[in-house]
Amino acid sequence: MPSRKEFSCVAGLAKGKVQCYKQTMKNSIPHKCLNEPLILASASPRRSYLLEQAGLDFEVIVSEVDETCPAGASPEECVAMLSEKKALAVAIDHPDCWVLGADTIVVADGRICGKPGSTKEAREMLTLLGGRTHHVLTGCCILHEARGIRHTEVVSTRVTFKSLTPDEIEWYLDTGEPFDKAGAYAIQGIGTFLVKSISGSYTNVVGLPVCEVIEYFMAQGIINRNSDSND
Repeated sequence: MPSRKEFSCVAGLAKGKVQCYKQTMKNSIPHKCLNEPLILASASPRRSYLLEQAGLDFEVIVSEVDETCPAGASPEECVAMLSEKKALAVAIDHPDCWVLGADTIVVADGRICGKPGSTKEAREMLTLLGGRTHHVLTGCCILHEARGIRHTEVVSTRVTFKSLTPDEIEWYLDTGEPFDKAGAYAIQGIGTFLVKSISGSYTNVVGLPVCEVIEYFMAQGIINRNSDSND
């Protein structure tokens, strides 16, 4: 992983606290942002890592928003609306920037599995997912307030778990990994042992469909090849 310099600040805004993290890549990178800066409206270190791996310069600005799914919304509508909500909360104070918001949920047998709020809830989620196929949905909203541009899409990935014994579930719970992850597992972490097969975007399961995001950025001219990069 390339070395980088990070600094953080905490600022109070009318709608709540905003945490800011500046990402500065020291090494030559294959892409760069053009003219206007890119902001990731997410506190997820996994989304930051994925954008860094894609070679992007960006800042992280996280606004406190209610992440409850609207009543009556389908899973697809839920992640789309929440990703827009996160992006808009940041864009209102940064109208001349590109802002990326994202939200990820797991859906199994019609049940939406977000981040578990307790050990009991995490255990129930893992029991539900064991030995069956579920869907991971990520809503992505890319917007530019000053230009009036808003692009929202939902990417779905099918994931099949191995059958899980109660002992395996308890062991995984004891690692502490499930508690800040949608569906109570991390495919990029210890939870990789749970996954028997996957159909679709792997990075979508991690938390951000990088292929779709980069495709849109390039189509809009937000990023391009950096002529100074090392091929």
